Amino acid sequence: MDIALADLIRLAGAGQLSVLAASALVPFRLNWKRDLAPLPTLHQQMYWTYGGYVVLGIVALGAISLACADELAAGSRLARAVCGYGAVFWGVRLGLQAVFDVKPHLTAWWLAAGYHTLSLLFFFFTAVYGYAAVW
Repeated sequence: MDIALADLIRLAGAGQLSVLAASALVPFRLNWKRDLAPLPTLHQQMYWTYGGYVVLGIVALGAISLACADELAAGSRLARAVCGYGAVFWGVRLGLQAVFDVKPHLTAWWLAAGYHTLSLLFFFFTAVYGYAAVW
């Protein structure tokens, strides 16, 4: 078992749970209530449902990383599969950072700093889980 890798996985788990604080601000900062209002009710419900599933996925991967870091670092086939999932999940999210049109919403220095901090975290998550998946 690689103790350093287990510590990185724990750090990634805690980092993912901290990302949820930023996620909680998104519906308010982007004014979802106003902007989704013209959509049919089903579309609104689906939008919130998809967001909820993403949050639950982050919570699950974060909690598993905190509770089972030693097992994930040990490199069993299941551990590598879970870490591979984490690498793909966060790698896709990192890639989306490059295509999202966020400039109109980064109206204060702290919003821009937060956005770039999230990019660094997404890179860190992708790297840690990617390494653990192929280690």
